[in-house]
Amino acid sequence: YAGATIQATSEAPGCGLGWNTLAAIGEVESDHGRIGGSALDAQGTASPAIIGIALDGDGVADIADTDDGALDGDTEHDRAVGPMQMIPQTWAAYAVDGSGDAIADPQNIDDAALAAAHYLCATGYDLSSSSGWIAAIAAYNQGVDYNNAVATAANEVRRGR
Repeated sequence: YAGATIQATSEAPGCGLGWNTLAAIGEVESDHGRIGGSALDAQGTASPAIIGIALDGDGVADIADTDDGALDGDTEHDRAVGPMQMIPQTWAAYAVDGSGDAIADPQNIDDAALAAAHYLCATGYDLSSSSGWIAAIAAYNQGVDYNNAVATAANEVRRGR
């Protein structure tokens, strides 16, 4: 998370992103790649792949398929993928190789963390301010409960929990 933050903020100096925010998103979204029996291998890739629920409008957003099932295996609706739980359309816009293997893989924590950092910085909000941080996290995933969970996790990480 720290490496992704350093790289993203060097490219967008006014972003104000802290590494603890990325770590908090990773914790809330997938327990750092450990959700549902998944684990990160030595290269940082989740196995088995982390695939979220269908975004079919049933208590969640209704997002029609944007990747023909290439990333999420679903040709009807998108599903968030990888340790940072990015939807395929967002991954397509921010996909990046953060691990140095020349492959942008949403299941790889280094790639996904750097893509998430780029996404957060691209919101245009200054994440070093409270209002900017709240707005950027809401852009990543809407909902007061989500924002509060990420804030709690970010504060715990910052305190060295």
